[in-house]
Amino acid sequence: MDRIVSDIGQLARDIGPREATSASYRRAASFVEQRLERLGYRVRRTSVPVPAGNSWGVPVRAGRSVNVIAEPAGFDPRLPHVVVGAHLDTVPQAPGAEDNASGVAVLLELARLSSRQPPVLPVKFVTFGAEEPRGAGDALHHFGSRREVASLKATERRAVRAMVSLDRVGVAARYVPVCTATSGARDLQQDVRRAGSSIDVPTRACSNQTSDHWSYVKAGIDGVRVGGIAYAGYHSSGDVPSVVSRRQLDRVGRLVLAWLRSLD
Repeated sequence: MDRIVSDIGQLARDIGPREATSASYRRAASFVEQRLERLGYRVRRTSVPVPAGNSWGVPVRAGRSVNVIAEPAGFDPRLPHVVVGAHLDTVPQAPGAEDNASGVAVLLELARLSSRQPPVLPVKFVTFGAEEPRGAGDALHHFGSRREVASLKATERRAVRAMVSLDRVGVAARYVPVCTATSGARDLQQDVRRAGSSIDVPTRACSNQTSDHWSYVKAGIDGVRVGGIAYAGYHSSGDVPSVVSRRQLDRVGRLVLAWLRSLD
């Protein structure tokens, strides 16, 4: 848990706001890349073009962001695997401790644990650039995950058994939200919630299309979002490390790890 809290501080306090095309975003991408490389993953970046627009009331320029992708040794994208993702960017005015240093920090800890004891089903870890909206509507949102899904060949797309997006996972609550993107997609949600029940982590079902799982679901891949509790500092300068709860971060980490270890 100390590693997760430290990483949230590194991203939100030491690096700060990480608009998708900014120098601070590039610093954050390097931080994540170096950490994953030290864990033994094969790490690469993919470029994500993003347009100019308005990000939660702040004008933003056109430019390029990056996805940071980590694959275990011997990984074959044509064979069954799962994806765990978290967006690395913030809106320009927010340090983004909860949104979404919390998700990235939990992802890094899951990557560390998976490198020491690999799940039966391989895990591809992705931190996405440019998730935050640059205007109204679906076409101006989720640029990094849309770029990643579009890059997959048909055989690779079929090989993705499931995608879990870790997004705003640290605000204290009595439960962990597990959200589908559409009302008809329940199997993966139930699997994740069942994993929670097996380790006494309470969960609650919900439906949400405002995270990177939506890009996968639109492409026919099962996906859920873990996280999404409302809080006062959302998309503001008040999104600082003190808004996150160690207990909630622990719950989310244990939940997703239990789900990964239940797969075969």
